[in-house]
Amino acid sequence: MPNESSSAAADPVVQAYGLTRTFGNLTAVDHVSLAINRGEIFGLIGPNGAGKSTLIKMLTTLLPPSSGSARVAGYDIVRAPADVRRHIGCVPQLLSADGSLTGYENMLLSARLYGIPRAERRERIARALERMGLSDAAAQLVGHYSGGMIRRLEIAQSLLHRPIVLFLDEPTVGLDPGARETVWEHVLELRDRFMRTMIVTSHHMDEIEEFCDRIALIDRGRIAAVGTATELKAQIGPEATLDDVFIRLVGPASKAEGSYGEVRRARRAAHHTVVPTSSTGTPT
Repeated sequence: MPNESSSAAADPVVQAYGLTRTFGNLTAVDHVSLAINRGEIFGLIGPNGAGKSTLIKMLTTLLPPSSGSARVAGYDIVRAPADVRRHIGCVPQLLSADGSLTGYENMLLSARLYGIPRAERRERIARALERMGLSDAAAQLVGHYSGGMIRRLEIAQSLLHRPIVLFLDEPTVGLDPGARETVWEHVLELRDRFMRTMIVTSHHMDEIEEFCDRIALIDRGRIAAVGTATELKAQIGPEATLDDVFIRLVGPASKAEGSYGEVRRARRAAHHTVVPTSSTGTPT
């Protein structure tokens, strides 16, 4: 559930000022200004191609802005990109875990990429796997994991270097309702126990409403509205749903958990509907 105190106690760890990105004549992100607080789960919603993924790629230093600026975890995304990367984790929409490796081997690879000292790797990996409920599956090939297990492993990988901000791009894409709920339980625990800031994109309005402290609705590269789910619905009417807010402001919104191959195909299909960008995984 949303953290009622997070938006009230303003302590921004992500700040964007007029952030803009153009591709030729196309303006994918258009003068976006945002402040996201420590310990907040912040939802980004909008139709396909609205600019959500492009905005995240700028905030994670994978894509330079055309104009404007932003600071993440206290560091400028252009002047200090390496410092930004050291303080963020990213769970991309596309499948990033290697199905030919075990869960532990995937974690070990991430630990090496993040530069975690050899003496600390085993303990950090064990704790991260336990936190995500994957200790018993550590020795299994990820190719045999279910979709929900794969997603939890990817979140565990992103947490090894103890980031301040975690970016989750469609974290429950391709998962059934039970697996989606399990993933969100772990996300909420990370916020409540460790005060992690989460920036989440999703097309599931029910989970955005239930779990996000505040929500930004993006349309054609611009911020159409920002607020809690209650505040956004109040703009439409007493019986409004978040779907009603979406439809009123940007128009109508543009299956099941499966095997490793099915998860990969589902995420590829979802990825191909947004603005074309690099398929690079977790920034390191």
